Amino acid sequence: MSLYMLPLAIGPWQIALIVIVVLLLFGGKKIPELMRGLGSGIKEFKDASKEENPEGEKKE
Repeated sequence: MSLYMLPLAIGPWQIALIVIVVLLLFGGKKIPELMRGLGSGIKEFKDASKEENPEGEKKE
């Protein structure tokens, strides 16, 4: 099944449009800071989801 046949699939033109809009809204200097914050947020979420349960066994 092709990715383009899926509902709400994003093609290359849509991705390019999103990138252009993000650059216009935030500018080139602000984007690395936003990505750093996003990366640290994802890392914290993964760490929190892997916390130990009360018996001391790690969740998977």
